[in-house]
Amino acid sequence: MTLSDAPTWIDYAEFGERFVAAAVTESRIESAVSSVAGQGITIGPFGIGPAGLARFVAKGSIGKPTVIRRAPHVHFDVMLPVTLRVDVTLGGQRLRLEAVVEIDLTMHARTADPLLIVIDIPPVTGRDVSFVMRAQAIGSAWEVLLNPIAQLVQREVANRINAILADPDSQRGRTFDVQAILDGTRSPYKGRTTHEWIGYDEFGHRFFDLIVTADRVRQVVESMAGKPIEVGPLRTGPGNKAEVWVQGSVRLPRVAPAAAVAATPAPAPRIAELPRAAAESAAAAVAPAVAAEMHDPALVRFDLTIPVSLEISVDVLKTNRYKAEVQVPVALTARAAEPLLIIIDAAPPRARDIDLEMTAEGWRAAALGKLAGMRKQIAAQVATVVRAEVADVSRRTIDVGARLNATRV
Repeated sequence: MTLSDAPTWIDYAEFGERFVAAAVTESRIESAVSSVAGQGITIGPFGIGPAGLARFVAKGSIGKPTVIRRAPHVHFDVMLPVTLRVDVTLGGQRLRLEAVVEIDLTMHARTADPLLIVIDIPPVTGRDVSFVMRAQAIGSAWEVLLNPIAQLVQREVANRINAILADPDSQRGRTFDVQAILDGTRSPYKGRTTHEWIGYDEFGHRFFDLIVTADRVRQVVESMAGKPIEVGPLRTGPGNKAEVWVQGSVRLPRVAPAAAVAATPAPAPRIAELPRAAAESAAAAVAPAVAAEMHDPALVRFDLTIPVSLEISVDVLKTNRYKAEVQVPVALTARAAEPLLIIIDAAPPRARDIDLEMTAEGWRAAALGKLAGMRKQIAAQVATVVRAEVADVSRRTIDVGARLNATRV
């Protein structure tokens, strides 16, 4: 990976904010309130005017909502249009009016326990309902009734919309259980009337805790299985007279959650240290953030073990054969990156951490193996091969933004 290709890391809290902003779009808000559109609405009959002598009834339907995002927060202004036909009866006379009603809703995407996104809508009041009547010239007896009709319609429309929004089906349509969606399971939380709210930052931390699991990481790294390993020829032994060839393949990797790390700061470097070998210094000189992360208990980490089966040939006068089982430990850290990526970051393995067990075929090969000290060389070569393999993060990168865009919810 070149410097220009290097990801720009963000913390889990910022990932949570970006996730909600990317997941809650105008189209999803429109879908969340789509159950309201098309519903019929009837108001009355009610008695109005002096002694309730006039009676009116209004009938109509709710139209398609208009959604406007209010940046920078995940708030939306939603307008619901309602067309009404108002029939007023007074003293045996009948007046028919056409009315246009607009209901202004404010919607806020909130996050809740355990990993929910809920479209929260404050109760609608009469002040959120505008009412305009279309009528030709009418007499003064009718005019005095228009204001009471308008007030009554505003109040009743607000009550009807609140009842529709409080319906369990409507609430389910505005509740998104992110974990259940990704797991393909039924959510036990949809339809709840009360929630335990959490911040976007906490949502980001919980996303990594609940979604970035060992099973999902295993699916990502299993692509390494079957990768061939070929090393050689190497020269070793006294006078470099032994020629070594190594062939093998990676078997199915194992992934487990890493042991808990105490919240202790990274150890400060000692003033006087013996110089280390150049290769080990290079492996240790990873970005300072990596060293700090090893001491951050908030990060989601895993222990990856890469098993490698090897067949080794050593030519000294004749061919000596060995079999080796290698266990390569790799520390994985689930990290967030711009714009909305999950990257399973891998710490390059060191030769000294590799467990290599060799089995010689024949007593001469066994004696040669002990004399030649091949284990360190082979471990170093295997570490080099694995380092090259884990250096490419593209196969361990999940573009969450792209997956959200492709998800129909």
